[in-house]
Amino acid sequence: MSSASAFLQFWWTDRVRDNFLSYVPKEDLYSLRLACHDFGVRTAPLLFRQLAITFRPSTFTKPARMVALERIGHHVRELTFNMPHGPDTFLPPLLDCVTGEEISFVYEPCCRPARSSAARLSVPTYGSWEMTDLLVKQYPPLFHAAANVSSFIRAFSALPNLKHLKISCPGQEAAHRYRRSTVDYALISLRIAVERSPLQDLDTLSLLSIHPGSLLYLNPTMGFGALPNSAKRWRQIRKLAIHMDTIPYSLTSPTDHLKLLHSYLQTFSCSVRRLVFRWNGPKGPFPLALGSEPSLTIPSPPLACPRRCHLALRPLKFVRLRFMEVENATLDASQVSSFITAHRRSITEFNFEDSNLRTGTWDEALAPLTRISGNERWKKKSEEVMDVPLVLSPVGLEEGEVQRVRREQEGVMERVRKEQRHLRSPAPGTGAWGKVMGARGRGLFWGTEEHMRRFLRSSVLAWR
Repeated sequence: MSSASAFLQFWWTDRVRDNFLSYVPKEDLYSLRLACHDFGVRTAPLLFRQLAITFRPSTFTKPARMVALERIGHHVRELTFNMPHGPDTFLPPLLDCVTGEEISFVYEPCCRPARSSAARLSVPTYGSWEMTDLLVKQYPPLFHAAANVSSFIRAFSALPNLKHLKISCPGQEAAHRYRRSTVDYALISLRIAVERSPLQDLDTLSLLSIHPGSLLYLNPTMGFGALPNSAKRWRQIRKLAIHMDTIPYSLTSPTDHLKLLHSYLQTFSCSVRRLVFRWNGPKGPFPLALGSEPSLTIPSPPLACPRRCHLALRPLKFVRLRFMEVENATLDASQVSSFITAHRRSITEFNFEDSNLRTGTWDEALAPLTRISGNERWKKKSEEVMDVPLVLSPVGLEEGEVQRVRREQEGVMERVRKEQRHLRSPAPGTGAWGKVMGARGRGLFWGTEEHMRRFLRSSVLAWR
């Protein structure tokens, strides 16, 4: 068989070729794709399987970029949307050009499909022509790109096979927590695009390094531009990971972000099977038992909206949850116990990484496991016991002396093993007394500190 025919046989065998390409570095795949048309077709699924986007003003509005995305979008399985906070995302107050007074801006997403330039000029983008003119003059291009919902819908419609969506919005300053930024408008457009695009295979969502207020804009039931069927797309999610920045927690600290988190997690209560949550920064409360948090259960003082003060949070229950992990949290033993009891029919594994108990002990927190299993064997499974050899090092000796002493000690160990075998197999007629002496002998040889001390003193080496 010639080399060309052998290569063609190898290249046309799908499993062999795909296995080979999976080990080729990505830099080499770039060059391989440019070699010929067939190479480009075969390597494209691996090259574009994971796509990372850092949002810029022309990310979804540049025509050539959108055409390229539509050409390769069906290969994308994992998309990372990154938009860090910074000076470019900060939005100053809107000011009247004549009086200098601050003007309030009530945002309503414009979800009309893309139209011609003449059609766009016939309808104001932000409610009225005056507000549209004011925003165009005072807000940067990044804001207008983030509020362009139709461009987001077009981009996500080009990714029909998307399975995993990652959203990262790091870097928010503590002073800007209660101010809306360009990042928040981008999250609104992204959420609407996911809900209105044909993403039938989407089943994994990772919110990596997000600020607490972002959940207000990602919530499909109470977010801007939400529709009655908005939650349908998010009920496809089977794996959910949230890494959220922590607001210093105390009984007197604001709790609005905790209520937003509770409401957001309720969206996935019927679908999620794997849930991972981590607080970034100081430890935060147990996110899956916020209904029993002291700061959310104590009576609140009367505010301007009295109905808001006394509404109790409903306990969260994930009917299909199989795996749960919470990291960097402060919780009560009663919260853990209640969570295990409520999910005993579905959950198979849970982890509490770098978490501390505020009240109670871990035995009290994990007590439902004893009631569920009927015994305490699970405690033995959680303990790892092993024999660790004791290794000592000689100091200040030549190689020849080390080898000589090593042979002497091997002889000593051989004699010890012979004595051990002798004690394990007693002479005939000794009966039970021989068994007792065998156990006692093993304890004398291996279980006492005095024996080890005598063994080390007999060595000619200086052990340290």
